[in-house]
Formats: sequence, structure tokens, C-alpha cells
Amino acid sequence: MNDGKKFETEAIRTQLERSQFLEHSSPLYLTSSFVFADAEDMRASFAEEKDRNVYSRYSNPNTSELIEKICKMEGAEDGFAFSSGMAAVFSTFAALLQSGDHIVSARSVFGATHGLLTKHFPKWGITTSYFNINELETIPELITPTTKILYAETPTNPGVDVLDLEVLGKIAKRHNLLLIIDNCFATPYLQQPIKFGSDLVIHSGTKLMDGQGRVLAGITVGSKVLIDKIYRFSRITGPSLSPFNAWVLSKSLETLAVRVDRHCDNALKLAEFLEDHPKVNWVKYPFLKSHPQYEVAKKQMKAGGCVVAFEVRGGLEAGQKFFNSIKMLSLSANLGDSRSIVTHPASTTHNKLSAEDKATVGITDGTVRISVGLENIDDIIADIEQALG
Repeated sequence: MNDGKKFETEAIRTQLERSQFLEHSSPLYLTSSFVFADAEDMRASFAEEKDRNVYSRYSNPNTSELIEKICKMEGAEDGFAFSSGMAAVFSTFAALLQSGDHIVSARSVFGATHGLLTKHFPKWGITTSYFNINELETIPELITPTTKILYAETPTNPGVDVLDLEVLGKIAKRHNLLLIIDNCFATPYLQQPIKFGSDLVIHSGTKLMDGQGRVLAGITVGSKVLIDKIYRFSRITGPSLSPFNAWVLSKSLETLAVRVDRHCDNALKLAEFLEDHPKVNWVKYPFLKSHPQYEVAKKQMKAGGCVVAFEVRGGLEAGQKFFNSIKMLSLSANLGDSRSIVTHPASTTHNKLSAEDKATVGITDGTVRISVGLENIDDIIADIEQALG
């Protein structure tokens, strides 16, 4: 939990206890295992009578430092770090659910999460009902005696819609459900779902937490009781984060606040530019006043994040022409990178969705998702403007 210091200070000053070498920056602990003083020390350690590192699949000094930082940022009690964001999503659900259980989820979720909920969990008798992100009042109608989890992303991927965390928190509490929020687009710098009643918060550290497109990582944080269940499932199944990637992320978090400030500033300027462009049908960004959930975004977020969604006028053909005309920005499926990235969700991140599902969550053939980077905003706008032209 946060001990009273400001966000930026915690991100920089939360680190491992210094070794006998008195290093200023935390060292890498590239070790698979740890040694014991004697037979009794080994027995007691494996029996969990001692709080210490035993094996890096369970814990490692580098992953522990990363977890402590993010717990302080999110206001969480404990956490577990994973090899990817999807490893965090799967392991969190799998650790807390059993055959016969039911999930109520926002319909607008990442494509891989949708596949997990609709194609893989049903094999084990775990079912999901979706609610429309604009109809939160319908959630109670979907809750059954076997419902265990209420799940959502906010802002959503790729439509950057915003769900009211306070409303979700009240519904979950009233119906005795676990509220799990994917906070990837916002990061704990812009939004802390636990303040609004979330029990667990999931991140893909691959995105803004890393910020430079270098490593894969995921993390889930929340109450000690729930994290203990996730930890015991994960130490057996083996999706833990590598020490090297944890070290990279922990260093990246030191600059999270200053980077995200610049991302948000650039993204808002780009959204404002696109809003007035004659070849754009619509643009969505949480801190644009035209965004349908602008007031909700202002209530629960510090700024709007790095992702802007818009639709190129002219449908698929115009969209393809736009992508093929991009010169500086990267054509990729990642986001939260220092380099601006343009993505066509219908054919990449959400290509497995049916045409009906795409339409339901607002993904058209002309939808473009831009992860706005840290380049000079004039250069970002210039490249997009020439591609639209």
C-alpha cells in the first residue's frame, strides 16, 4: 500500500534493499533457484514457515520489487507478475473459478480475452454473459446464482469507451461479485480502480508500463486473500514473469508519470485535429468533450491516455489507402510505445470477432486505432494528415 509519498516518488524510490555492494540501482537477479543454509532451512522455506525466495517460478527479488511498486501505485495489498498480459488475464480467472461458474463481462474487451471467454473457458464449464458498455443498468439482469465475477476494461480496446467504475463497484458489492478491471489503457498513474470498488486490477505491462516496446509482461494486484489464490495457482502452472523483464519494467516505471503526461498531451492534440478533418467520420478520445462518456472520464481519470480511435471516411478501401500511405508512424498491433503506432483492429487485434460482434462494439472496416507516441506532435499530425490526403 502507498505509504504517503507522491506517485512519482514511489515509482522511483521503491526498490530492493541494497546488497553489501551498496549499489544505487537495483541489480539483476538472473537465477533460477536459491540456496539454503542447511537441511532445516530448506525444509522450513519450502513449508513456507519462512518468507524468502525459494525458486524464481514462485518469486524473485526483481519481480518482488516490481510488484511492490505497482501495489503502491494502485493502492493494492499484494500482486503477482506474469509473463504477459494475457497470462495475467487467464491465470486470474482460472485461479478463482471452477466448473459451473459464470462471468458477466463488458462486451468490449480485447480480442484474445474474448477468445478466452467464448472458446476456451466453455470447455471447462465456465460461461460468460456480455453486457453493452452503454447499458450498465442491464448488468443485474445477467447475474445468476453461479455468477462469480464482473469484468471490464476501461478505457476499452480499441474503441476507447469509458465505463463508470463507481457504478460497476456498487453493482459488484450489491450482488457479492468480484469486480476485476483491466486498467491497461489508463495505467495506475491515470486511474486507480480499487478506489471505486474493484477487487483486482490487471495490467499488460507490455504497453505503457514498459513504454518502449521491449518486453512482454502482465500483473494482477488486489487483496492479499485473492492474490494468494492466484499465486498458488500460478506457482504450479508456471506463467511467472522473468527476472530480466521485471527489472526492465521496474526501471521503466520510474519514468511512467512523465511519459504518460506527454502521451496524453500529444493524444489530445491529435484527437482535436482529427475531429475537424473532412475525411474523418468520427473520433473518440476520453478527454474530448464530444466523447459520450466525457464526464465519467473526467471523474475517474487524470487524463485521457495515449489511444485515439477514429473512422476514415470511405470505408475499407479508404482505410487501406490510409495505412499504405503512412510514412513515419509504425504499422503494428502494439500500443503504449514511445513510437506512435497505427493499427487496423478489424484485421488485426480483433480479426477473430464475427462481423456482428465487431459491429456491436463499434469496430468498422474504417476504424483506426492510434497509439500516440512521444514524437513531436507536429510530426505525428503531419504524417497522419498526408496519409488522409
